[in-house]
Formats: sequence, structure tokens, C-alpha cells
Amino acid sequence: MRRVWMLPVLFLFFGSLVAAGSIVDGKPVRTAVSLLLFALLAVAHSPLVFPRTTEASEAQRLSAADGRPIVYWRPGCKYCLRLRLRLGRRARQLYWVDIWRDPAGAAVVRAANGGDETVPTVVVSGRPFVNPDPAWVREQLSPSA
Repeated sequence: MRRVWMLPVLFLFFGSLVAAGSIVDGKPVRTAVSLLLFALLAVAHSPLVFPRTTEASEAQRLSAADGRPIVYWRPGCKYCLRLRLRLGRRARQLYWVDIWRDPAGAAVVRAANGGDETVPTVVVSGRPFVNPDPAWVREQLSPSA
């Protein structure tokens, strides 16, 4: 659990150091901008941006029942973040599995990627796709959902 928050905490820590230096130099605007920038980076790389995560076994069961894709991801991955942001509200229609929280999810990703934990790996109808284009993933969603 601590591993998923390591990068956001580091962003906040270094942002605080930069802001402290700006305060000492007497530059309040730079301080505010620095803090805001590092806070945004921390949030963007945290699990807070992603929809509720599901265990791999539950996601597989639900996907088999309703046909929705499964996204295997991890915090701090810029490609996962790009996929999440480009999907917008439709991201909630997918099942998201955090491979750092779920060893079974990490095993699925390793099996699909020759032993590597390359994410995002999107599974559609039992077939894995590594780092697919967000527009393609959007096409895989049912229009009524």
C-alpha cells in the first residue's frame, strides 16, 4: 500500500523544498505556483485520479458477464494516466486493476507481456492489448453504457 503513494509523497516533499526556497528568497508568487504545480503532479500520479480499483479475479468475473474491458494499471505510470484522462467519464465503464495492490493482476500482466509488467494492459474479450490508443479503448465500450 505504501508503494502506490511513494511518488505523490515525493512530489509533495520536493514541492515543499522548492516553495521553502522561494519563501526565503521573498518570492510569494513563485511559492504559490510551485506548491500548486507539485500538488497537481502529486494528485495526477496518485490512485485518486483513477476509478475504484477491483481485484483481478472479480474484474475477470464481471468482464465475462458484461463484456466490459479490464485495464491493468499502476500509479505513477504516465501511459496509464494518459489513458485515464483521455477516456474521461467513460473510464468508469471499465474495470481497473492496480497491479501493485493485486498480485494476481500483476501475474496476468506478466503472462500477457512475456514476463514484463508493462501497463496499461487492456484485456478485451480475454485478449490483452498493451498500451492501446485511448480512442480504440473508447470504441470497445458499448455506446449505451
